Amino acid sequence: MRQHRDTRTVITMWMPHYPVMPWFIGRVRELAADFEAAHPEYRIQVDGHDWLDLPNAVHRAAATNTAPTVAQYFYTSTQEAYDTRRADEAPQFTSVERAIAGRTEILGEPVVLADMLPAARDYYVYDGAVAAMPPLTSTTLLYANTTLLAAAGITEVPRTWHELEVACKAVAGLPGGPAHAITWPNHGWLFQQSVAQQGGLLADHDNGRAGRARSVYLASDEMMAYVRWWQRLHRDGHYLYQDSADTVDWEANYQAFAGQRVAFTLTTSVVAGRMVEAGRRGGFEVRACRMPYNGEVPYAGNVIGGDALWLSDGLDPTTRDGALAFIQFLSNPANAAGRHRETNFVPVTRGAVALLEERGWFAENPHHWAAVDQLAANNGTPAGRGALLGDFAGIQTVMTRAMHDVLTGDVSADTRFRQATGEAQRLLDNYDDYLRGRRPRGHIQIH
Repeated sequence: MRQHRDTRTVITMWMPHYPVMPWFIGRVRELAADFEAAHPEYRIQVDGHDWLDLPNAVHRAAATNTAPTVAQYFYTSTQEAYDTRRADEAPQFTSVERAIAGRTEILGEPVVLADMLPAARDYYVYDGAVAAMPPLTSTTLLYANTTLLAAAGITEVPRTWHELEVACKAVAGLPGGPAHAITWPNHGWLFQQSVAQQGGLLADHDNGRAGRARSVYLASDEMMAYVRWWQRLHRDGHYLYQDSADTVDWEANYQAFAGQRVAFTLTTSVVAGRMVEAGRRGGFEVRACRMPYNGEVPYAGNVIGGDALWLSDGLDPTTRDGALAFIQFLSNPANAAGRHRETNFVPVTRGAVALLEERGWFAENPHHWAAVDQLAANNGTPAGRGALLGDFAGIQTVMTRAMHDVLTGDVSADTRFRQATGEAQRLLDNYDDYLRGRRPRGHIQIH
């Protein structure tokens, strides 16, 4: 019997498999099937990889010219995506914006790149063009138990660090109230947010945006203002610390808030729905609000988290346009709005925001508006856009270990963060040595 030969153009897409979202790859495969139905000349093959290993998997594949058509990287791996090379040492990925080349539609799919929320799009601007398109975007929010706050005489959710301290003191004075007022995870993302809010930089060359970052700043005035404020909240008994030197316990921070052992928590916008539901179950009101900032300096903006889609270079025009069309399709207003409703990630385009507004989504779910509102206030400076660093994940770990020592040991914050700067610099230098072929791929150990 003669078999039918599949003549469709194959587009391969590698995605990170996140333990907290095991179903997400399945949803993308469903959208891929919808795209195939509209474009039967294409087949989209979506493969999942462990989220920690995906950059390494792409690196290995690029070295043998077997990398995927599209790869989805976590934002801390952005510099690594820029630096990934094929066997001939040419960059593995090309700019999505330059590949679009000014077109307003590709294979009938409207181009939505220019419609993306600026804070999400601008994080991926490199060498004057948008390098990758982010389907998943998040930020850090403050969640407040307004029932406890009202009992403490606080009628407005705090906006600044000073206002938050005042509110914490009021909560501490509640008869029978919680022993602590606030908690948040000791995670590198929170450091990035607080330094960016103040207009501070984590690295030279405009946070790695005017040239490759060569020097790291972990003891800047902005960093130390944040560290000392945090240290003071902890010293005064307002901040509940639950993490260890090597473990960030996001769930413990959630449980403390859900159990009303604190009145506030800082965490990702992705859990807004879960936070509000915890209040419903626990009989208290929850508000999702913008992350408090240092009111003594101008506000520059909060940075994003999430993932972006990278397009391989050197594709034939048919494959390239199919991949570009699929990337646009994934973030068209209907799909971006649907993804927001399903995952709580920020709707990444103005069209998706408008669609959700038209359908009354934000009126019914105001906790989801806080992230959109916060990202809209970003001023687009190198500080507001966030840093690009080699081994960014390792450098984040250096920050958290330093803060752990400050919170739990009798150490000087200034001394410890100067030491952390040296540790982070060695990681960045090690990464640069790897790029020059002087050192094998991988992290050096920081103790």
